[in-house]
Amino acid sequence: MSLVVTGNPGVGKHTISKNLANTLQYDLIDINTEAIKSGLFKKTKDALDVDVSKLKKVLKAKVKKRTLVVGHLAPYVLTKSQISNAIILRRSPYDLISVYKKRRYSKRKMQENLQAEILGIVAYDTLIKFGRKKCIQIDCTSKSIPQVMHKIKKALDGNVESEFVDWLSLVAEKKDLKKFFQT
Repeated sequence: MSLVVTGNPGVGKHTISKNLANTLQYDLIDINTEAIKSGLFKKTKDALDVDVSKLKKVLKAKVKKRTLVVGHLAPYVLTKSQISNAIILRRSPYDLISVYKKRRYSKRKMQENLQAEILGIVAYDTLIKFGRKKCIQIDCTSKSIPQVMHKIKKALDGNVESEFVDWLSLVAEKKDLKKFFQT
């Protein structure tokens, strides 16, 4: 079976995936790279729009045992039977602001990604697609790569449960809903 590492942009998916694939000696497949190599995207001002139905077919042929698949599109392009576990990385929206600024995201792209992380859209879609038993949610906020890797290894061994992440309550408690959800 293969593993998935997913989450919103900026949470550390690719950094963790490279380390994890190396540690487990798994082949690494980057969903975005596969979409680009296969010409299954259309470039817009702020993003790449991917043809997920065609990408599903491409990945079906490539995802084998001992494969680690990384990307926020995982719940939309993989099937439950293709994976053994999905690792959902989460990160505080307050931390993600500086990540997105460094990446020079447009204001609109930054707001959309922050809202998606606060609402847990990728996490929710992953849990629905693959099932709660296969999903491991990890809060990467203020954690080093070795700390996140340790949590993942323990979770894969069944020694750590999925973390509960609720950014919406945090944002509401700080009275920052308008900051993140202004129109």
